[in-house]
Amino acid sequence: MSNDASGRTEASGGGVQSVDRAISIMEILADRGEAGVTEIAAEIEVHKSTAFRLLGALEARGLVEQTEDRGKYRLGFGLVRLAGSVSMRMDVTQQSRPVCHRLAEEIGETVNIAVLRSHYAVNLDQVRGPSAVTAYNWVGQLTPLHATSSGKVLLAYVDRQRRDDLLRVAGLQRYTPSTVTSAEDLERELATVRERGYALTLEELEVGLNALAAPVRSFGGEVVAAVSASGPAYRFSEGRMRELAPLLVKGAEEISHRLGG
Repeated sequence: MSNDASGRTEASGGGVQSVDRAISIMEILADRGEAGVTEIAAEIEVHKSTAFRLLGALEARGLVEQTEDRGKYRLGFGLVRLAGSVSMRMDVTQQSRPVCHRLAEEIGETVNIAVLRSHYAVNLDQVRGPSAVTAYNWVGQLTPLHATSSGKVLLAYVDRQRRDDLLRVAGLQRYTPSTVTSAEDLERELATVRERGYALTLEELEVGLNALAAPVRSFGGEVVAAVSASGPAYRFSEGRMRELAPLLVKGAEEISHRLGG
């Protein structure tokens, strides 16, 4: 192995070790409430200067802070910011589940709840309706924003700059002959989504699969998720979806209300 390659390997290993030690420090502070540099250094078996350097990096990010008794550290409020998105996803899943169960029964198709993650829509939960004898499990799956009903809802309600950024990274890949791959056409469709309050996809991700989605809002009015119903095109037709749209929108509003929206 060359000296350069060896150096890169050592640097990489050292970086992983530093991350591991930083996490250990936060676990120590979570367990004890507060601790000093000497105590932390002894616990993670490093020199005091190394512990001080790690604490400094964590403090710069707001993940730890010094107590009034200088030299002692505790967890910082920066963790609240990081935990917020996870907490919201957990809240969305918990608060939407009873509504999704009812919607699946009333609509008869598979109901999903999805949120924006990076440049994808990720499904957090799924309930199968009585008509869905077999259905693909979408939970945890990252799906394209421009080719899914949930993705279109999530795209429609972000500001134009962020939407452009998301689509620039994601691209407008064609999945079926019906996939919208024109940015102009998609923008016009998203304007319609905002106007009518729901999104449709007609065999745009998979041939034979249609879907309908509506926005879920937080207490501040921000769209934080989308609730969707999907089924086979021969049964869940465009006409059928438009008939059921008010029911799904009402369900989305109920979930929003449960979230404080």
